[in-house]
Amino acid sequence: MKRTGTRFRPRLAANHYDAIVIGSGIGGLTTAALLSKLGKRVCVLEQHYTAGGYTHSYEREGYEWDVGVHYIGEVHKPWSMIRRVFDVISDGKLEWAPMDAHYDRIVIGEQSYDYVAGRDEFKAEMKRHFPAEAAAIDRYVELLSEVSARVPRFFAGQALPRSLGMLYARLRRLWLPAYFFKSTREVLEELTSNQELIGVLTAQWGDYGLPPAQAAFVMHAMVAKHYITGGNYPVGGTIRISETIIPLIEAAGGNVFTYAGVDKILVEDGRAVGVRLHKDGFEIRAPQIVSCAGLVPTYTRLLEPQVAEAHGLLAPLRQVELSAATLCLYAGFKGSAVELGLPKTNYWVYPSHDHDHNVSSFESGQNPAMPLIYISFPSAKDPSWDAHYPHKATVEIVAPTLPQWFAQWKGSTWGKRGADYEAFKAQLTEQLLETLYRHQPQLRGALDFCELATPLSTEWFQWNEQGEIYGIDHTVQRFDQHWIHSQTPIKGLYLTGADTVTAGVGGALMAGVLTATRMLGWRGYKVGKLLKDWKPAMPAGEAAQVAG
Repeated sequence: MKRTGTRFRPRLAANHYDAIVIGSGIGGLTTAALLSKLGKRVCVLEQHYTAGGYTHSYEREGYEWDVGVHYIGEVHKPWSMIRRVFDVISDGKLEWAPMDAHYDRIVIGEQSYDYVAGRDEFKAEMKRHFPAEAAAIDRYVELLSEVSARVPRFFAGQALPRSLGMLYARLRRLWLPAYFFKSTREVLEELTSNQELIGVLTAQWGDYGLPPAQAAFVMHAMVAKHYITGGNYPVGGTIRISETIIPLIEAAGGNVFTYAGVDKILVEDGRAVGVRLHKDGFEIRAPQIVSCAGLVPTYTRLLEPQVAEAHGLLAPLRQVELSAATLCLYAGFKGSAVELGLPKTNYWVYPSHDHDHNVSSFESGQNPAMPLIYISFPSAKDPSWDAHYPHKATVEIVAPTLPQWFAQWKGSTWGKRGADYEAFKAQLTEQLLETLYRHQPQLRGALDFCELATPLSTEWFQWNEQGEIYGIDHTVQRFDQHWIHSQTPIKGLYLTGADTVTAGVGGALMAGVLTATRMLGWRGYKVGKLLKDWKPAMPAGEAAQVAG
């Protein structure tokens, strides 16, 4: 089984670390890697058997799947910020492969629409379906670029000292356009009254977990702009992300430990001074502690209740909500991606264009139809797959679900939940497979193995509250919470990851950059210099792209 990180043993821990990072998601690894590049000795503690958080992959019965990275935008552009950060924290060893130009296929009822890579190509495809909406489509794409250009100013407060950052967050309405503080539906209905077009333009809502009436437009726009020039996949699979980052941390004298679940953050005289592990109560100390475990778990589980209460950390949590929980079916098929005719395109399948109604009727029980089913073909996306897994292919199917469906098994042990649980999973599995076969009928009869992950699986392995996959929800209200900051009120304690900026690999990655910057104080400029001075060694194809 492929794993990254080193299994924790007390004797392997160093006597001194400059910082401890709780959780090895991409936010935590980015923070650790940047600090390591600047000479810090960092200890990363991961409770799972492998490092990487949602960027890890897992093997079962001779197949391998990613668990959270289905595609990433903009890394095919060597000059993009996300590519630059990945290059710096992996020493340029992480490679990317493009998906098909038609990277997302939106299926609404019997109609399908493709998201085509490239601004002009995307607009042309949308106008082909909605010729009367040309002006609205043009303005929509302009808005995506406008938001993207201003996003650094939206999140700049995260790199400032906490008090200044909170003031900045309160004042940013003065210099940012009003659409930064509206829902996606509000903004799009100012452009068009065509609800079908709105349904198509917001069909990636599964990438951030909320339909248009609930989702902040800034979140939607960041995701849509992120992918508008196409999707990419790591060569060698998502495990390559942690495989290429961890050596850099270790080279600076640090460690990335697995099986190292943290029980509590140690706070003495108002300062975070270390952590206590679940295993034998072993303590590791450092002057700076970073939690990549999520905002809610950090404040409610990693801190002693009296400490969290004394620093005013619990009451504000009532202003945020947890994001959606999902089902994910990992399926393995006999035959290669080419032999089976699998695309390098994601499928987004919806019962109708009204995503808000689909979600509300599903959650209320009025309509049992899943409001979204997402299908990914990871083995088709990875050009190195066939060399490692010949004549095999993988598919992943993701769909929203409700945590209460699994309430009777909450607190049970993974793999030991009984016959009723397995029967319920089998029923859900059949429903997801039928959707797959409807769109890829050639796969019927080729299934070799499948396994369904429920919110209980996510909660068990990711150590979250109720199987939520995006941390706290990305509503307008969430982005108006000035107290959410990389620097906590407890001296020496910092946050990073999706809850600090946004969900998604790009958001968590940038959270890692901002947290590292804040931790260094006035020396934080060194992070920016590190990124600015990086000179990518571009493959010939990319060099030609830049020259062209």
